[in-house]
Amino acid sequence: MTVSLGIGSSCLVDHRAAGGAASEVVRGYPSGTAPDSPVGHATGTPLLEPLDLAGCVITADALHTQREHAQFLVTKKQAHYILVVKKNQPGLYAQVKNLPWRRIPVAARQHGRGHGRQEHRTLKAAAVAAGLGFPHAAQAICLTRQVRPLDGGRWRTVTVYAITSLDAHQATPAQLAAWIRGHWQIEALHHLRDVSYGEDASQIRTGSGPQAMATLRNLAIGILKTAGHTSIAAACRHHARDATRTLETLGLDPA
Repeated sequence: MTVSLGIGSSCLVDHRAAGGAASEVVRGYPSGTAPDSPVGHATGTPLLEPLDLAGCVITADALHTQREHAQFLVTKKQAHYILVVKKNQPGLYAQVKNLPWRRIPVAARQHGRGHGRQEHRTLKAAAVAAGLGFPHAAQAICLTRQVRPLDGGRWRTVTVYAITSLDAHQATPAQLAAWIRGHWQIEALHHLRDVSYGEDASQIRTGSGPQAMATLRNLAIGILKTAGHTSIAAACRHHARDATRTLETLGLDPA
C-alpha cells in the first residue's frame, strides 16, 4: 500500500498498490490551515497519526522532507518513505545533487504519450546509508524527465532528486519510479484545482472551509470527467455560457 502526501497536505491511501480492488481517499487539512498555508504544507503527520502504516511506502513533496517527519514515519509508524529533495534543504540538496550520477547507470526507464505531449523518464539510484546524515536514508534517487509536445518542438529536461528509506533489496528501481510517478498524479490534481478553480487564491482559510471547498472542487472535476469532458477549463467555460447546461450534465430537467 502507498500513501501519498500531496502539496496542500492532501493525503491519498491507495489500496490498489497492495493488490486490492478499491481505493480509499482521505483528504484533510490541519485545523485552521489552508491549502496555501505554510503550516498546512509542513504538518503532514497529524493526517497520518491515526492510520496503520506498518509496511507502507509514503511519498511526499519537498516541503515534507524534514528529519522529524522521517523519524516519525520509520520509527513510530514502521513505514518507509520516498521524499523529494529540493533547495529548501540546501545542504541535503547539495549532497544528493553532487553524487557521481554520470557514473551511475540508468536502472529504470518509462515512456508515455498523453495530454498532448510525449515523455521519457529515467531513474538512477545510489546507496547512501552512511553518507547523508538524514534519518533512515538508504538510497538517493535521480529522476530525469524529458518532455516535448506531440506536434514537435524542443525537448524540455527536468531533473528531480529524492531520498528513500528503502534499500535495493526492498524495492526495485521500477517500483521506485512507479511510486514517484503516482505521487505526481496527485500533484496534478492540485494543479488542476488551482488552474481551473483558483484554489491557491481562495480566501476561505479557516476551520474546515478549505477541506470542504477542495472536496467540492474534486466533485465538480469528477462530474465533468464522467460526463466525457477532457478539458476541465473548456468544460467550465461551456457551462458558464448557459446555466441550464449544468442541470443537463447533472441529469436534471432544466424545465
